[in-house]
Amino acid sequence: MSFRIVVLAKQVPDTRNVGKDAMKEDGTVNRAALPAIFNPEDLNALEMALEIKDRKKDAVISIITMGPSRAAEIIRDSIYRGADNGIVVSDRKVAGSDTLATSYTISQAVKKLGHVDLVLCGRQAIDGDTAQVGPQVAEKLNIPQITYAEEVISVSEKSIEIKRRLERGIEVVECGYPCLITVHGSAKACRFSHAKRVMKYKYSLSASEAVERNVDMTQAWANKPYLKIEEWNAADIAAEDSRLGLTGSPTKVKKIENVVLAQKESVNLSTSDEDIDGLMKELIAAHIIG
Repeated sequence: MSFRIVVLAKQVPDTRNVGKDAMKEDGTVNRAALPAIFNPEDLNALEMALEIKDRKKDAVISIITMGPSRAAEIIRDSIYRGADNGIVVSDRKVAGSDTLATSYTISQAVKKLGHVDLVLCGRQAIDGDTAQVGPQVAEKLNIPQITYAEEVISVSEKSIEIKRRLERGIEVVECGYPCLITVHGSAKACRFSHAKRVMKYKYSLSASEAVERNVDMTQAWANKPYLKIEEWNAADIAAEDSRLGLTGSPTKVKKIENVVLAQKESVNLSTSDEDIDGLMKELIAAHIIG
């Protein structure tokens, strides 16, 4: 039996481009108004999984992501970088999920895969910054967890040794399989896409993407099964509707307020000693420095 690694990844809105239309009235993110990117710390988690695969040649890496059909983009991106396959969990029922509903949905998908040795994910997503989903998935899978992972020290047949990045130092811990690992942003950055893998998988699509693009992939999937990105809905993962989406989310946003930061007056300074001296006196008088 192969060593099964699952990486939980999320396609997130690019928070560098947040505008007044970034949120909907119901308190959920207006994803259509923002460009989507691969969650940064999930890329760190993917690299850690790839490093483990480099050490264990029988390892197989599967990506699981939850979101609309366009979330398949990060499955392709992951495969370009070295992952073996991926699944998109996409269903209108999961829209608006908070961390509790998200972790339930993801854990159901992991259970459907069957035997899993390691589950890796980023410490947190930049659109929520809660760092709750990973630990909640571990709880629902009833497996131990290692958080704030920065480096894999060793990988044996029975356990993995991890260096953790803590607020006031580092810690090295060992854990048996199966376990879940959340990866810190200080971990190694993810490797680039491999040109040969891009050429091989660039035409891969999920079923929803094929419908949206009006492309008949029947023959292509029959001849080259690796071009089909697996897609599961709520029924496929045997999820209870009452625990999905807004219905299964106890976290409710009561109010949204747009805060616009207006530019204040500016002063142009030269490199003269007089200007520098004047600036220092002004900063000291305002108790900004000194």
